[in-house]
Amino acid sequence: KEILEKYHDLFTLKWEGVVGNIRVPSQAEWEQLLTNCSAFLFYGMERFMSHILLNRLVAMNIPKCHLIILLDLMRSKQSHQRITKSDIHKSCLHIAIERPTETAVLLSLTGVRSIIANQWHTTLQENAERLEILSESLLNIGRTTGQTVHILQK
Repeated sequence: KEILEKYHDLFTLKWEGVVGNIRVPSQAEWEQLLTNCSAFLFYGMERFMSHILLNRLVAMNIPKCHLIILLDLMRSKQSHQRITKSDIHKSCLHIAIERPTETAVLLSLTGVRSIIANQWHTTLQENAERLEILSESLLNIGRTTGQTVHILQK
């Protein structure tokens, strides 16, 4: 919410989505947000792909999406319990497809042009810092995604 308020005058007036943890977006909402965006930000617990249906994602066409930022792979006791219960019903192959590299490949195949994503589990604080750097660099300063990722790597 701080990021939305801080960059309100720049770009966030045009932003759509679900903010907060009041409810989980439906599959239809995920699909609508992904297919109608030029950029998509996911800031959430566990794996991004655990939140959407794999078979629906692979059938999607998302050529208008220039950038997806996945600040996922955060873990809490509750999220770990949720993902563990969910994974019981999935095959080993399905779980493997939800890993970061495989997620990036799938999103690329649907037409997404650039993907910034975590490669391993992280903390809420570390992702908050990444979001602040990304927002400042991309929205305020106007750096390219490549320049921004280079800053994140430092």
